[in-house]
Amino acid sequence: MSYCPCAVVPVYNHSERLPAIVERLRNAGLHCLLVNDGSDALHTQRIRSLSLKNNAVTVIEHPCNRGKGAAVKTGLRAAWEGGYSHALQVDADGQHDLAHVEAFLSVARTYPDHLICGRPRFDDSIPKGRYYGRYLTHVWVWINTGSFSIPDAMCGFRVYPIAAIIPLLTANTLGDRMDFDIEILVRAYWWKIPMKWLPVRVHYPRNNRSHFRPWEDNWRISRMHARLFFHRFFSSAWQPRN
Repeated sequence: MSYCPCAVVPVYNHSERLPAIVERLRNAGLHCLLVNDGSDALHTQRIRSLSLKNNAVTVIEHPCNRGKGAAVKTGLRAAWEGGYSHALQVDADGQHDLAHVEAFLSVARTYPDHLICGRPRFDDSIPKGRYYGRYLTHVWVWINTGSFSIPDAMCGFRVYPIAAIIPLLTANTLGDRMDFDIEILVRAYWWKIPMKWLPVRVHYPRNNRSHFRPWEDNWRISRMHARLFFHRFFSSAWQPRN
């Protein structure tokens, strides 16, 4: 399959910055797959209007909120069905610096079988609880991979090689919410999908509405880590690398 990337953007009640994000992605030559994950009426109207203004924007609808992971999975499958070879995933709330888009796409073109992952560089806008809370996930990822090869599993700025990722999604039931970004990288490591890491600046916009629910999502992520931990030791899917 020839190199033909698109962008997958999960959206849940984040439409304020979406027009600028879509414009930036379109300037990079990407068709945009916007997955409206059950947004309210006002945000849904704004999201749909972007596809009416630009035929290089496709809106995919979830009738109710299913979670970021479910939205990304829907977008990846739609990209595969649409004949795209790679999918750039970015968030809709404007926290990712899209000046990095071309660099990520260039590396994906050079290494088409690799999963290109963002390694975040935070500024002072990141909430301290989020910053320090990431370290617990770092430790669990190191345990569940037996390696330091994944320096950050939570950054949602990535380029997926779709031909390698779709079989992984088909063979496994991955989390539908904030646990997805972490789990897919651990499982990709188990499947020996190679990865490359690029720095990406991350800024949390003022008055940004986060959909991360500290108690519920941390509990879900903790269960996911435990599940992966036992899967590593009791399933033939774990194959230590040489």
